[in-house]
Amino acid sequence: MIFSDPASVAVVGASDDPAKWGHWLARGALVGHDRRAVHLVNRGGGAVLGQPTVRSLSELAEAPELVVLAVPAAHVPAVVDEALAAGVRGFVGITSGIDDRVIRRIRDAGARLLGPNCLGVFDAATSLHLAWGRFQAGSLGVVSQSGQVGLEIAGLAASSGTGVSRFVSVGNQADVTATEALLDLVSHDLTTVVGVYLESFGPGTVAAMSALRAAGKPVVLLTVGTSVAAREAARTHTGALTSPSDVVDAACRRAGAIRVTTPAALVDLAAVLTSGVPRGGRVGVVSDSGGQGAIAADLAVAAGLTMPALSVVDGLPAGASTRNPIDLAGAGEQDLANYARAVEVLARGGEVDAVVLSGYFGSYGPDTPSLEEAEVAVAARICSLARETGVTVVVHSMREDSAAVRVLRTGGIPVQLTIERAVASLGHASKLGRSSLEVVPRTATAIPFRPGYLAARELLSFVEFPNAHAVTTTADVIATALRGPFALKADWLPHKSEHGGVRIGLTDPAAAFEEMRARLGPGTYVLEEMDTREHTVELIIGAKRDHSFGPVVLVGAGGVHAELFGDTAIELAPVTPATARDMLARLTCAPLLSGWRGAPAPDATALAEVIAQVSETLAARPDLAEIELNPVRVGPDGVLAVDALIIPAEKAVDSARRDLPAAPIAGLRAPIGSPAVT
Repeated sequence: MIFSDPASVAVVGASDDPAKWGHWLARGALVGHDRRAVHLVNRGGGAVLGQPTVRSLSELAEAPELVVLAVPAAHVPAVVDEALAAGVRGFVGITSGIDDRVIRRIRDAGARLLGPNCLGVFDAATSLHLAWGRFQAGSLGVVSQSGQVGLEIAGLAASSGTGVSRFVSVGNQADVTATEALLDLVSHDLTTVVGVYLESFGPGTVAAMSALRAAGKPVVLLTVGTSVAAREAARTHTGALTSPSDVVDAACRRAGAIRVTTPAALVDLAAVLTSGVPRGGRVGVVSDSGGQGAIAADLAVAAGLTMPALSVVDGLPAGASTRNPIDLAGAGEQDLANYARAVEVLARGGEVDAVVLSGYFGSYGPDTPSLEEAEVAVAARICSLARETGVTVVVHSMREDSAAVRVLRTGGIPVQLTIERAVASLGHASKLGRSSLEVVPRTATAIPFRPGYLAARELLSFVEFPNAHAVTTTADVIATALRGPFALKADWLPHKSEHGGVRIGLTDPAAAFEEMRARLGPGTYVLEEMDTREHTVELIIGAKRDHSFGPVVLVGAGGVHAELFGDTAIELAPVTPATARDMLARLTCAPLLSGWRGAPAPDATALAEVIAQVSETLAARPDLAEIELNPVRVGPDGVLAVDALIIPAEKAVDSARRDLPAAPIAGLRAPIGSPAVT
């Protein structure tokens, strides 16, 4: 409770100068003086905001529970030492430039630090206001890594009528993390929706967002899309095909959260979600203008919503269209109650999950004062209908503020000045209707990591590969009982085609072996039967360990052109076969998997099982960094992986290197008898 409802606070650096942080923090702290003891500390003494001050914390009879640091960085060490000696347990580090030694002293003493370099904390439920700026109480919990972005979100939330339930600026996260701040909102009664701005992610971020979603508090995430793994040079096709936003979106799907790209979009979506998550994506549109209704309908479809045909239309005014969108054709202006009647027809008809009211409603009162009372009554009726039916209602009004608009917002109905913002927020909200899957990994193989293609085939024993033999001499090749045509591969090379380490379609494998061995040197080569089945589709299946979110799995169009097409779907690993099938359905090449132009359909069920097992293997094997199967050829009779690559975690690489001969490895050439570690 230190950062949400402390028994006492002290603002060190309190000031009467409105241009200083200490002024805003002192003024905010005094808001809660009826609930807690508030101490103002100013080394010059005197009064601040008409309240007496002390020159130092040592002058206080009892140690405050929470201390706000709003003094220059040079003075912070002395203040912290004094506070810790007195028994202070919590600090809000507004000041930037607090060095690591001070932070370690706070931690070593068992105290906690929010920040440093943060904007502060606000809690509407406990009258705690230790932050710059003003906040309107509401239902949106805000956790922000950037103080300025968080303040913008809070300001937009006030304008939208949503307001803020709790605001936590985590700053540099030297101690208290964004994950902790998010988890603390799970049991915060005032918070119904959570808005988050993060520039980096910890290992517990997804779990925290999932816990909030499970508590009925949907999370809206705003981020710059940075992922540590995405900044690294790609070592495999899988790495090259993952982007920061792809991985963040996968994390959001797993947690049941939604990612947006601007503070305004975050608040717009939060305004919709304060009254609950829409039950689905079916939307009905009402307008008194055919043009505005048509625009809203087009935007709704573009946002992934559906516009169902209506069969229940009793109660609409004469002359109104009975199709979706409903055009009141002037009946709304003739009798404002017709707006509520049309909304009621849709809300009670059972054919839509949400209603968009678009146009002039909300503007009648300001333009014609004699209509204000009637318009307010209709607004109140629309709020009642939304509550009674559970149907989400979103309003686009040509007036940003009016008595009717205020009634709508107070009643939980979001109102936007533009139709595109109204529909976009509804489209995002409807995506939250799908629950994320809880996945338990299967038991992974205990086979230790060894480098090379043959070792990868052994470790991935759940995948079917072509018949193959290890060969080291021409005699081995000649003696093979395999059936051609053949493929010949250098076992140790990760990207064989780029270095001339693979030849396919061979009828004379002995000659090809001698040429390749002359270029690449002695070592283990693989002679393999080629897959000559008809009606196959080539894909890539990969799994990679992201430094921020952990294991991720990817599927996409495969082969040597995988990076060129960039047709991929990504999820956090592990996934179930059902989620894997959903990934396949999102691919642009998905029609090829259902029988394109009359071709027999490949075995997508078996393919989904392989995707799931690859994801489970990486998730259960911390010694592995990446797994890649490329290409994977799937046909009507099953799945065949034609190449495989496994990259170990760094400590596994070091171990493998210790097991190699001491002789150096030159270029791409393999050491005799051992595959090279790349």
